[in-house]
Amino acid sequence: MYSRREILVGAISAAGAVALAQPFGTILAGAPEPRTPVNFKVPADACDCHTHIFDPRKFPYAASRPYTPETASIADVRALHRALHIDRVVISQPTVYGTDHTCTLNAIKQLGRNARGVAAFAPDTSSEELDRLHRGGMRGLVVHKMTEFKDAAAQIGDRPWNIETYVRLPQMEAFRDQVMASKVVVKLTLFGGAQNAGDVHQPGFGILLDLLRSGRVYVELSTPSHISSQAPDYPDAAPIPKALIAANPQRITWGSDWPHAATVPGRQMTGVVPFEQIDDAVSLNSLATWVSGADQLKLILVENAARLYGF
Repeated sequence: MYSRREILVGAISAAGAVALAQPFGTILAGAPEPRTPVNFKVPADACDCHTHIFDPRKFPYAASRPYTPETASIADVRALHRALHIDRVVISQPTVYGTDHTCTLNAIKQLGRNARGVAAFAPDTSSEELDRLHRGGMRGLVVHKMTEFKDAAAQIGDRPWNIETYVRLPQMEAFRDQVMASKVVVKLTLFGGAQNAGDVHQPGFGILLDLLRSGRVYVELSTPSHISSQAPDYPDAAPIPKALIAANPQRITWGSDWPHAATVPGRQMTGVVPFEQIDDAVSLNSLATWVSGADQLKLILVENAARLYGF
């Protein structure tokens, strides 16, 4: 089953081939900005645990990249977080840069002590390189394939890092054994792979809740449009994050997934692919309705992120 994002990109590919072939800055919308005011008091040191920086003018994309996104610069992410009243940020290495971490490390350096990063896993990364990445602010590895998990965990060893990955719920039973056998903490993105808004009985969701209760995984809540099509407020999405929070609020984080690069796994995208124009203030405001109060909101936005990323 394709996700909402994958369906969107299919429509873009079919109807917008001419538009996608345009050079940067001509007809594309650029990095999305919040259009809705944040409607609650965001606690100090709140963290957006999942962003990306795309800056091809200063840091060229890898030749073998699966797609070509627009530009989302350090200035853009700063503007995003001013609007959201967010103080801290985690920058995840995007696939378009492969294992060249220069852009992400530069962003962490420019953003300072309130920034951390997650590096791309590669089987041949040396211990010396991992130490260099740690000094640069990296605190984890992005893993895209279940077959890479064991090797990534071995690379991390005793470092205070986590593995960031996306696992669809039908894969959760097989993935559980790897997680429970590993000493490395795992962060599951995009609601832990849940697909159907409101369906807390979908296959694999119970296993996800059990993993949360074990304390071995964190689950990242994100923009509700990933699991719902009921824009603009996505009311049917609420049962999924509420069930995740209830299972273990100490293992929940929030991430915008900004700037919402749209890709289809396994498909080579041609031309410049526009960002989805998602309003991240809607996502943040939704989080405030999923939690049980200000203390739980602070736990998710501040304390859990600080524990996971070493702020």
